[in-house]
Amino acid sequence: MKRATFAIPGDIATLSGGYGYDRRIIAELRRREWNIDVVGLGDGFPFPDAVQTAIAFDRLLAVPEGESLVIDGLAFGALPGAAEALCQRPIVALVHHPLALETGLARQDADRLAASERAALSFARSVVATSATTARLLTADFDVPPDRIGVVVPGTDRAPFATGSDGTAVQLLAVGANVARKGFDLLVEALAPLAALPWHLTIAGGRNRDADAVARLDAAIARHRLQDRIESVGAVSAERLSEFYAKADLFVLASFYEGYGMAYAEAIARGLPVIGTTGGAISEVVPLEAGRLVPPGDVAALSSALHDMIADRDLRLRMTAGSRAAAARLPTWEDSGNRFAALLGRLA
Repeated sequence: MKRATFAIPGDIATLSGGYGYDRRIIAELRRREWNIDVVGLGDGFPFPDAVQTAIAFDRLLAVPEGESLVIDGLAFGALPGAAEALCQRPIVALVHHPLALETGLARQDADRLAASERAALSFARSVVATSATTARLLTADFDVPPDRIGVVVPGTDRAPFATGSDGTAVQLLAVGANVARKGFDLLVEALAPLAALPWHLTIAGGRNRDADAVARLDAAIARHRLQDRIESVGAVSAERLSEFYAKADLFVLASFYEGYGMAYAEAIARGLPVIGTTGGAISEVVPLEAGRLVPPGDVAALSSALHDMIADRDLRLRMTAGSRAAAARLPTWEDSGNRFAALLGRLA
């Protein structure tokens, strides 16, 4: 039986795109009769202290020599010393997006992460990027040769198309953890001038990862007196999230950057028109016929796109048709599992 170990920082059950990707790829490999071990590297990443770094180092060294070792990028980029020590082994660095591109980092922290990740990547036998955009970035900015990079985009589950709301107000849906990179406070600022239009926004995503981002979101809602128009419901079950998608008319997310954009892909799978940004790989997921993408951080452009889509039902219907057509082209998790398994097979 083929074997590999996945080394994961933090809790693999965490509700986020990166951890969700790890869980689904592991499940797909096991379906293909790979024996997959999961090693926890502990907490504190991407800024582990000396004790956390030592624990992670010891756990990586304990993986049997010769076994393919997939190290999630949240930890890999922060462990250049471990990457160097393991460089003779078949290591795969799984990069969801470069660590230094997380929104809200102080400049010195971003520079430190960029240097650390560049050093770590120089020792990886192979690198998996979750989008073509990230792959190009790794070559241009992190000196990773293109022939060492494999692109395995996330899969997307097929789902029923949204049926939409009852028409009294356009139901907007945003999905993602309440962290600075998602730009939820900017979304509120973009919606505030549109109070005369009929709309309601639901934000579904955990509120326990970034207290400052949550505070900015709540303050913006209160400042514009939009408590009756915007609900931030926190993390919800898969069943409840499906209900939100079913009743939505429009998906919107003001991300500053996405290494792929799994929430955008899920919205396309539901046949929803999308308003998003051009940050990172989002344009790979959302075609022109399915939505409007604006520069990240541009509140005026975001507000204009929202105005057009809320006010013009025919425009929404055209974008809905484009989204439904694009849904059929999204890769499945089976597709992604096949690509990941082939990459590991070549490495072994």
